[in-house]
Amino acid sequence: PCLTRLCSPIAEKTGKVLGEFCRCYKEQYGVALFNSVRYEIEGNGGPQAQLLHRKVPLEDHVIYSGNLFQYIEENKKWRNRFCVVPHNYGLVLYENKLAYERDLPPRVLVNSAGYKILTSVDQYLELVNSSLPGVTPKSGHSPILKCPTDFPLILWHPYARHYYFCVMTGKEQEKWRAVFQDCVRHCNNGISEDSKVEAPAFTDAVRMYRQSKEQYGTWDMLCGNETQVLSNLVMEELLPELRTTIGPRLKGKAQERQRTWIQISDAVYRMVYEQTKAQYDAAMAKCEQERPQMESTIRTDMDQIITSKEHLASKIRAFVLPKAEVCVRNHVQPYISSILEALMTPTSQGFAEVREVFFKEVTDMNMNIVNEGGLEKLVEYMEKLSHLAFHPVKMQSCYEKMDQLKLEGLQQRFDVSSTSVFKQRAQIHMRQQMDDAVYTFETLLHQELGKLQGKDDLCKSIQRILERVLKKYDYDSSTVRKKFFREALLQITIPFLLKKLAPTCKGELAKFQELIFEDFASFILVENTYEEVVLQSVMKDIMQ
Repeated sequence: PCLTRLCSPIAEKTGKVLGEFCRCYKEQYGVALFNSVRYEIEGNGGPQAQLLHRKVPLEDHVIYSGNLFQYIEENKKWRNRFCVVPHNYGLVLYENKLAYERDLPPRVLVNSAGYKILTSVDQYLELVNSSLPGVTPKSGHSPILKCPTDFPLILWHPYARHYYFCVMTGKEQEKWRAVFQDCVRHCNNGISEDSKVEAPAFTDAVRMYRQSKEQYGTWDMLCGNETQVLSNLVMEELLPELRTTIGPRLKGKAQERQRTWIQISDAVYRMVYEQTKAQYDAAMAKCEQERPQMESTIRTDMDQIITSKEHLASKIRAFVLPKAEVCVRNHVQPYISSILEALMTPTSQGFAEVREVFFKEVTDMNMNIVNEGGLEKLVEYMEKLSHLAFHPVKMQSCYEKMDQLKLEGLQQRFDVSSTSVFKQRAQIHMRQQMDDAVYTFETLLHQELGKLQGKDDLCKSIQRILERVLKKYDYDSSTVRKKFFREALLQITIPFLLKKLAPTCKGELAKFQELIFEDFASFILVENTYEEVVLQSVMKDIMQ
């Protein structure tokens, strides 16, 4: 009932946050459109990849499936469920395997963006206790959740509902944990990198919005698709207010109050999500509508826009660069090598493991062809190999190398909230490199097949192609790692610099506005140009 009274304030707060965000988005859309057209005209440098890239995704396939127990909150019972992870990495839960085989509707569909996978009830209770301050069950009282086995798997989210599972053995728990983590990793990466205008406009708008609230640096809840990210943005501001309003009014024992609070948070999150989707879609449609006119202006006046931007940048540079360089020299330069070292060890080990797993899988396949199959079995083996990058359990040994990434000391100094952003980015690169290696191998082998005479010929050919692909992999993975290190260094140091320079620079930026010719004001922003200047101040140290 208290929610009904709060519907109006919740909608108002959501509308206010989204109104501000959509203003940022409209501004960043013009800049991103200009950058995209300029990039298209001027072309890009950078090394060419050696491995081939799968243009058409693999046919629909099931990544993983199996049975586990799920806690059903409505009747407080544990039930056996058949869980299927399709190629889009949703978690789909059926009554049982038969229900799945008969195409009956599933019980639950989970998009796991923003979730954490917990493997102990204590970890979960710690998070639940901290989510509602002042409400902690007395020791000896039964906790909010009891698990019938020693191997729980809990999906925890700071705002949305939680999901409770358990299995019978530690080995099963490890497998499902790898599967769930793969789902989270994939769903977190929900903003399509193919869109060269919308994606950068969106992520820059989120950053600018948060910086306007004095929040710099990486953000843990930049997870999922655009609507999910924006719902997280609203909830981050809304939830503390709700906690203050509703928290003291909750009735019952501590566990009851915690349970009620989780349900309220989830209900609010769903309300926010619906409103966010409608408001963001409308803002997107408006930008899309204006795009042809904007693009036409950019193409006609490209040279003048570039000249105008250069003129603005030179004025900002004269004002900012001396301050920025001192800041870089004193606060960033001395730490670059330790940040790099912390990033390089786990990342390089992860990419080496990708190479090792790929080598082993192809070599095993070759051995099987010698011992059993020959050409007849090749199709079956290749089918298995083609899904290697998407096999959570086989890829786990590569991904888990990133778990040792620690930025101790540096994390506090540079105000990095957690390392999960970097771990996840590296793991996504690993999966992509594995798939590129597999796809290149498939393509090269396919070209050879017509010329092969018998089993021996096939095995020699596989061996030769494997060596070729590994050389290409070594070249590409080195390029990908370098790019990842640079991006991570920038993600760590730039927000830190912007925060340090804000007191002396931010207030002075308004005076540069008059340097922008009015017709070009949609494509050149003082704030973005200022950030580019700050970026240049640290760039030479990072490119070494």
